[in-house]
Amino acid sequence: MKFTTFVALAALFWGLSGGIGGILMADGWNPFVVSFYRGAIGLLVVLIWLALSPRGSGLSNGRLWFWSIIAGVGVAGNFSFYFLSISHGSVAVAATLMYCAPVFVYLLSFALRLESPTMAKWVAIAMVMVGIVLLTQIYDVGASGVTAIGVGSGLLAGLSYAVFIFGFKYAAPHGSPQAILAIAFAVLAAILVWPGDTDQMMVALTTPDWPFFVILGVFGAGVSFVLYIIGLNHTAPAVASIIAMVEPVTASLFGVVVLHESLVIAQILGMALILITVTALSAHTRAARPPSYLSTD
Repeated sequence: MKFTTFVALAALFWGLSGGIGGILMADGWNPFVVSFYRGAIGLLVVLIWLALSPRGSGLSNGRLWFWSIIAGVGVAGNFSFYFLSISHGSVAVAATLMYCAPVFVYLLSFALRLESPTMAKWVAIAMVMVGIVLLTQIYDVGASGVTAIGVGSGLLAGLSYAVFIFGFKYAAPHGSPQAILAIAFAVLAAILVWPGDTDQMMVALTTPDWPFFVILGVFGAGVSFVLYIIGLNHTAPAVASIIAMVEPVTASLFGVVVLHESLVIAQILGMALILITVTALSAHTRAARPPSYLSTD
């Protein structure tokens, strides 16, 4: 039960991070600046974890560094495209589109011949595509307040997360999760310095909004990743997949209740179709192949 709670808390923190990011961007903060501080502050938390558990870090292994850098590129894209999608649409739409990441994992696996395509998988992917059309109302982009940039960025956030998953998976045999995350978040910070607004990055250090940045980084990147990795190692894969629905649901509720966003019936149906299909797809896959590459032993 304790480790299941870890997974649930991680998903909850990720869901809330979308809402907090929405608040910051509504105050005029650049999405890349918000993403930078989320990752940079998260890096400090992960470094503490690495210092407390340095055994088997693998930091002298070149392959660990290579794949961790790939993971860093993925998480940098995930954070920045997610917040960019929120700024051009809504938290609910962005979070649900990002939740499509397992579909991109499947497609990448098919392309790299790591996974065999089946009729059931193609049907599930098709159902998610239908859900995306309903959710984003892409046939009438802008009618629901979601722009083409918002839709594209949300999907790229999911694709970027798939890249992070692949990078993490191939780095894991060569070192510890905390070492991989430390490198990944450091790469994120290095990448996002360039597109971020330099003036805003400096002002953020003394802004009255700094508590939001700290909460976003500590819980939306640092603590959440630590809890998720530890919890997933001791939780049944199917259960973890279902619990992961807490993230988009929390983000959506935050957007509707706190940010006063609204969804029409077609969007709610699309969201439900995506969440149910992706959760079932993830649960089936993880049950068949447990994610041992996330082991912290």
